[in-house]
Amino acid sequence: MTAALRHFLLALQFFTRIPVTGRLAEWVGYSPAMLRASAAFFPAVGWVVGGIGALALAGALSLWPPLVAAIVCTVVTVCLTGAFHEDGLADVVDGLGGTSKRERALEIMRDSRIGAFGAIALVLALGLKFALLATLAEDGILPACAALLAAHVLSRFAPLVVMRATPYVGGEGGKAKPMADAVSGRSVVVAALWSVPAVAILAMVGEPVDGIAALAAVALATVYMIRLLRRRLGGFTGDGLGATQQLSELAIYLALAAGW
Repeated sequence: MTAALRHFLLALQFFTRIPVTGRLAEWVGYSPAMLRASAAFFPAVGWVVGGIGALALAGALSLWPPLVAAIVCTVVTVCLTGAFHEDGLADVVDGLGGTSKRERALEIMRDSRIGAFGAIALVLALGLKFALLATLAEDGILPACAALLAAHVLSRFAPLVVMRATPYVGGEGGKAKPMADAVSGRSVVVAALWSVPAVAILAMVGEPVDGIAALAAVALATVYMIRLLRRRLGGFTGDGLGATQQLSELAIYLALAAGW
């Protein structure tokens, strides 16, 4: 149990701006092996980010119209993560949209500057997120908050599948390099166990088909990203994992807003 808590806190430290500092950070510790083990707790980080985002959405809906509330809660979640995943999405779109050559695409993705393709992708992704959350909020606070929470949890399971299904090609200095060597099957199982309650919440708050729709959306987004990353890059990078999370989150909102 102690080791699991340390791995969770390391994942929280790595993927959010929530402070894990001082004596707590010393107790948690760090090693590449620990960071690989922390992959099992990616969906657990989603519970924290999604839970805070859901509280922000519920509070904002009591004060403002759905669209404003959707923007407010998105700002909160982006601040919590430091736009970590959104940055990955922008870099992937810049790289893959800017050239058809693998090495040049990887070079563009390593560039910290954002290009036209990445900027357009961010605007469209955020705009779609605002619209979809506002649409879901029209059905009530509870369904919207359940959708937001589940999306943040389930979308953080998808990158683990990508990591298991494709080799790492991001180079020695890449964000995901410490985790790339071997994400164990046990980590995937633990992450899946963290994800199951999110599906159950969707099914209980809405309809049973909502849980199925969310799972189908994540599966489709994950398969698409695996095929894209294999075909264009030969494997995954840290930015590819961030893009996978963002695409999966949007796919869940799209499926639920469609009323599957």
